[in-house]
Amino acid sequence: MEFFKIKRDIPFMRHALVFNLVSFVTFLAAVFFLFSRGLHLSVEFTGGTLMEVSYSQPADLNAVRNTVSALGLADVQVQNFGTARDLLIRLPVQKGVSSAQQSERVMTALKTADASVVMRRSEFVGPQVGDELATDGLKALACVVAGIMLYLAIRFEWKFAVAAIIANLHDVIIILGFFAFFQWEFSLPVLAAVLAVLGYSVNESVVIFDRIRENFRRYRKMNSHEIIDSAITSTISRTIITHGCTQLMVLSMLLFGGATLHYFALALTIGILFGIYSSVFVAAAIAMWLGIQREDLIKSGTQKIEDPNDPNAGATV
Repeated sequence: MEFFKIKRDIPFMRHALVFNLVSFVTFLAAVFFLFSRGLHLSVEFTGGTLMEVSYSQPADLNAVRNTVSALGLADVQVQNFGTARDLLIRLPVQKGVSSAQQSERVMTALKTADASVVMRRSEFVGPQVGDELATDGLKALACVVAGIMLYLAIRFEWKFAVAAIIANLHDVIIILGFFAFFQWEFSLPVLAAVLAVLGYSVNESVVIFDRIRENFRRYRKMNSHEIIDSAITSTISRTIITHGCTQLMVLSMLLFGGATLHYFALALTIGILFGIYSSVFVAAAIAMWLGIQREDLIKSGTQKIEDPNDPNAGATV
């Protein structure tokens, strides 16, 4: 499916240096904010109080969240747990206040708003659990990166593998940089969104790399710059359709998904926008700087030349 077709190739690689400089500056800014301000970690990583409460009628999440926040507790997480009447409340650690005192204070406020509320359980999630979750999250990210590099190196060539992973890690660091700069809460759902963006960006890179390989087979007289420009131009319609539909879905979660999905959808929104940029421009540009050429992708043997404008069309190499 194509909404439009561009007849003349757009010279993207003519501005490859500009694209790479913009990416480098953005990447450095993200790293700076990560080290200077750090991530605002959620209860899953820092520890805190976990409460499970039950209502006689379906609970209003926003009303419960406002009631708890009115106590001066920031970054409170309220979500349904099983049914619409059961809620899970995560409270951050407060200095000088025990977990029991904190949960008792919250229950008093909830009972004032609705006397039918009952506390099912209350427990303290220690920082050791948070450290374990953080470690597991980093291991998951490392496994994803290693798997992507291995896949691209086997399917294409190591230069493409290096280019893709640099471009996609660039997306991950920029997402983390946004969360560090604005001090948005970084939770497990946000970590899941970061991993999703990493895989999503690779998909776009694979599509472009596949078209580059096809163009190397078809057009013998084109140089690497022209081959890459042709590949990106010919996949623009597909990129707009795919990413446009995905972005609409993510924006709907961001606008209408409520507080529970807010930061998850926000991370996906940032990741998809930068993922389009990095996959289309940065990854291809890095592959060009690494010196990708026809011999890297075309195995030796008999191969028909399919360029209709080539006087040697129909010959074999």
